[in-house]
Amino acid sequence: MNGCGKVSPNPMVGAVLVYEDRIIGEGYHTQYGEAHAEVNCILSVKESEKPLIDKSTLYVSLEPCSHHGKTPPCADFIIRHSIPNVVIGCKDLSAKVNGDGIKRLRNHGINVTEHILEAEAIELNKRFFTFHQKKRPYIILKWAQSAEGYIGSPHEPIRLSDTITDKLVHQWRAEEDTIWVGFNTAKIDNPRLNVRHVHGRNPIRILYDRTLDLDEQSHLFDQSQPTLIFNTIIDREAENRRLIKIHHDDSIGQILDYLYSQAILSVLVEGGEKLITQLIDQNHWDEIRMIQTTTSLKDGTKAPLLDKQLETMQQACGNDMIHLYKNSTLR
Repeated sequence: MNGCGKVSPNPMVGAVLVYEDRIIGEGYHTQYGEAHAEVNCILSVKESEKPLIDKSTLYVSLEPCSHHGKTPPCADFIIRHSIPNVVIGCKDLSAKVNGDGIKRLRNHGINVTEHILEAEAIELNKRFFTFHQKKRPYIILKWAQSAEGYIGSPHEPIRLSDTITDKLVHQWRAEEDTIWVGFNTAKIDNPRLNVRHVHGRNPIRILYDRTLDLDEQSHLFDQSQPTLIFNTIIDREAENRRLIKIHHDDSIGQILDYLYSQAILSVLVEGGEKLITQLIDQNHWDEIRMIQTTTSLKDGTKAPLLDKQLETMQQACGNDMIHLYKNSTLR
């Protein structure tokens, strides 16, 4: 997870080089456009142990790439260093690789072992695989709700979760490419949608403002980070704000298609109830992170309804409880 929020649209990959049960090299993909895990791993080997490279086994979480992108193919780098054995967590299912890296290694006499901790390797790159298999970003729905099941007030912003959970949410923001809110949430809460409580990059902000009615003084228009405003009126780009004209019919589908066209791998949806309910109803979601708080709110906007058959994992966070749901219908 060390590359989370730093390597998109590339996958997160880690590698270790082992000689006789001893790790002599390790590395991971640290930044998009820079060296991949396999390269960093092999280059990390001490000068005194470089003669061991061609007698070692390389363990890598994802199939080595076989194409020229920002960097040369990792498969060729492995071949050039005469590494005899490569153990792979899972295959890279993107169109540019999809088994070609494994084939290239085997064609050069390298012994390749596949499917080791495959489920864990796939989970690590759930964003990457969803993007390439479903032709859309990985979609995480997030909301906090009161003890009575309300997510907020239709008239004023209300804080429900505690400060510890707020830090965790900002960590979530730093891990995703984009963050999306509905018009009413933008109008009532006036959120900044940035990363303030932890170290990390700010996600691209997304809003569907059908007729461009949001107040120009809103935080979303402060130019502090890239912001996409989908609307039915105009296409225009100025500094960090891009207005994108779409049709009102199937606005969600058009927005997801646009994000896919821009190689955006993930989106964190932080409300409101209407937007989240639409995404649930259209089955456009992969994960739900619901924060159950102890805060009392006697009236307000009801939280989205969830299928009681959904499997959930629970995690305590300060005074709150986080419920994690996965969309099993997409597996």
